[in-house]
Amino acid sequence: MEVLRLHGARDVRVHQEPEPVVAPGEELVRITAVGLCGSDLHWYEDGGIGESVVDEPLVLGHELGGVVMSGPREGERVIVEPANSCGQCEHCRVGSPNLCPNVRFLGHAPVHGGLRTLMNWPQRLLLPAPDSIKGDHIALLEPLGIALHGIDLGHFKPGMSAGVFGCGPIGLFVVRVLRAMGASRVIASDAMPHRVEAALASGADEAWLADEDGLPAGIRDVPKVDVGFEVAGEDGALVTAMITAKPGGRVVVVGIPPSNRHSFPAGETRRKGLTVAWSRRMKAIHMLRAFELADHGTVSLEDMITATYPLAEGARAFDDLVARNGLKIVVKPTA
Repeated sequence: MEVLRLHGARDVRVHQEPEPVVAPGEELVRITAVGLCGSDLHWYEDGGIGESVVDEPLVLGHELGGVVMSGPREGERVIVEPANSCGQCEHCRVGSPNLCPNVRFLGHAPVHGGLRTLMNWPQRLLLPAPDSIKGDHIALLEPLGIALHGIDLGHFKPGMSAGVFGCGPIGLFVVRVLRAMGASRVIASDAMPHRVEAALASGADEAWLADEDGLPAGIRDVPKVDVGFEVAGEDGALVTAMITAKPGGRVVVVGIPPSNRHSFPAGETRRKGLTVAWSRRMKAIHMLRAFELADHGTVSLEDMITATYPLAEGARAFDDLVARNGLKIVVKPTA
């Protein structure tokens, strides 16, 4: 089978390798679509993310789906839940497996991800794909679930106002969900003009281009919002969320900073009495809600995928990801 491995910063190579050995409780899955995301970008550009580094060739990719190739579910289209939590720790027992300290996560060393034609994964983490989720859209349910978890952390209710700062795919899903939930006003910003346009097309009332420091011009003068979502992994987006939040408001940090650190003016946060929540992936309920919203057409998956590549052109896909020319890039290990 074909496998795309990351050997170090900006070094991905296609390998021919034996098919994986399927253990009891697992199934073999033929992977048809893998979305590349911001964490994959960190791995590719820096050869690591946070405190984790590539110390042996790593297979990236955790937004994926495919077709079961073994067992009683053979032939079934599935969306792969990438987080294999232990189920035994205190966090798992109270329904927060996203906080499990023993989690094994696809595409995060030492667990290999989905950029390969075949992979083995536990049966319980292979979720039936709704018939309405067509083709490559199966790679979009995971980022939609992440957006839903962030919105829950913001304690958002219909009629509230919100700001979304960072308009990649997860940020755009936040905008779309907020609008579907009845937000009174949604503002947004991003450092890239095409993402500002995408935010407006997704339902933002106003969207601005951020400057080199990540701050939109005149941002201190805009009406304040109830909840701010930082979805860029950048200090400028976090500061913008804090500036635009009302006194007593909430700020949710969804993005992952490349340096593993955030810097922001503490005085602004303290004087306003802001509550800052830090998002860690999602809970099982968020993936199920993502299925429901997409299946019913409440939140559109259209226009999010802007480029697709075969696995053999994985290096081009990652270069496209670095350039940030579009929105979601999908690699197709098999047809």
